[in-house]
Amino acid sequence: MDKIRKIRVLAAKPGLDGHDRGIKVVASALMDAGMEVVYTGLRQTPLQIVESAIQEDADVVALSILSGAHDYLFPKIMELFKEKGVEDVLVLGGGIIPDEDIPSLKEAGIAEIFGPGTTTDQIINFIRDNV
Repeated sequence: MDKIRKIRVLAAKPGLDGHDRGIKVVASALMDAGMEVVYTGLRQTPLQIVESAIQEDADVVALSILSGAHDYLFPKIMELFKEKGVEDVLVLGGGIIPDEDIPSLKEAGIAEIFGPGTTTDQIINFIRDNV
């Protein structure tokens, strides 16, 4: 019997942001869609997120931020992945991120940014289409 490995997603809240309702809703939807999800909890450093993604053999890292520190934390996470030689992880961002910040985040390596109003189906389809 052929078994296909489930997509593994690490869901993380970088920085001092203490609001996690959105990431929990997304994590639940991803699990309902058949993905394995590990939620790291609140207030994770970029290094903790990268090390967790490596340990969990994550295919996807889903970052959620509402604090406004996305312009520092997201690129720092991508920099750490590069330093550790990890190039095969799809990194997504979500939360309250101004449209004018999105191009620089994508340039840093974030595959997509999902803001308010994004449906969980859109996130699920993006992951399935890009993993």
